[in-house]
Amino acid sequence: MANIKRFGLIFLLFPTMILLIHSVSCEKTVLTNQAALFVFGDSVFDVGNNNYINTFRAAQANVWPYGQTTFKFPTGRNSDGRLIPDFIAEYAWLPLIPPYLQPGNSVSQFTYGVNFASAGAGALVETYRPQNVIPLGSQLNNFKNVEKMFKEKLGDAETKRILSRAVYLIQIGPNDYFYPFSVKATYFQSNSKDKFVNYVIGNTTTVIEEIYKIGGRKFGIMNMGRLDCVPSLLTMDPTRIGSCFEPITELIKLHNVRISNVLRDFQRRSPGFKYSLFDAYTAGTEAIENPTKYGFKEVKKACCGSGPFRGSSTCGYRSGPSRDFDICENVSDYMFFDGSHTSEKANQQTAELMWDGPSDLVGPFNLKTLFQKF
Repeated sequence: MANIKRFGLIFLLFPTMILLIHSVSCEKTVLTNQAALFVFGDSVFDVGNNNYINTFRAAQANVWPYGQTTFKFPTGRNSDGRLIPDFIAEYAWLPLIPPYLQPGNSVSQFTYGVNFASAGAGALVETYRPQNVIPLGSQLNNFKNVEKMFKEKLGDAETKRILSRAVYLIQIGPNDYFYPFSVKATYFQSNSKDKFVNYVIGNTTTVIEEIYKIGGRKFGIMNMGRLDCVPSLLTMDPTRIGSCFEPITELIKLHNVRISNVLRDFQRRSPGFKYSLFDAYTAGTEAIENPTKYGFKEVKKACCGSGPFRGSSTCGYRSGPSRDFDICENVSDYMFFDGSHTSEKANQQTAELMWDGPSDLVGPFNLKTLFQKF
């Protein structure tokens, strides 16, 4: 997409839907040069999979005011409107990528990509396991099911072509790093942070390696952004109300160093492997420190929620005729829509940077290059 402005934004985190009109003689016909988009991750990327599973309320966004800006109704996206993958699909001239669990999906739809992400998911199976979300490993299994569908309907050669040309977008880890604190505040007093980060990185790279073995070659990865500064964590330390939650900051920094090294090493030993690593931490820091530069009036308080900084996860809750949350008048003034997730405006800024941002924020390739040059 030409001349996209470069903006700073927070980590987390369809235009009018673009319909790709083409002649189709049977289900096996796809656009010859079109690269598909396969999406893995958590609530930053989940476009509605959790609508179709029995999980906890905080892992679903299927109530008003979620979706109010673009769709005018809740779709399961944890924002007021579109998420990062929706914008990436637009820039790549793809239709909206459907959630894997959406009823009525067909192979012809899946040839443009599938979204496997699940709000609350982590790289570790243990993360929010009691809440029945879909962890990264299970998302990989769902991808393998799609590969099987392709082979049955399209044949081995066409399946190989689709999977090798596709871009695989992955955002995972924030829930893994937050979950231990939600269960036991002192967890890391008796458990090694180094080993924990290695487990998260290890599970993430195992999935990347499995996709590579199946035929995937092009990957878009987000590092850990400013999870420590989302509204819901500004009150985690009662002695530093309003400050970023430093115990998670250390985990984020360890993660970001190691994911960069692991991807670089994997590229050296994996023919054809190409990746785009987006530095969400640096971009998020820039937006938090210079909000007006990016069109925000508020970067600490959420638009929707309750309690200090509207950080409590009550957006959309009703215990009776009255609602249990407050909501802002102008969401475009806010970086965060709820206590843990960014607004559509911030999501678009993120997507623009991932698509063709400067080399100090995204590299060794940007997503535009992955889609259009390889």
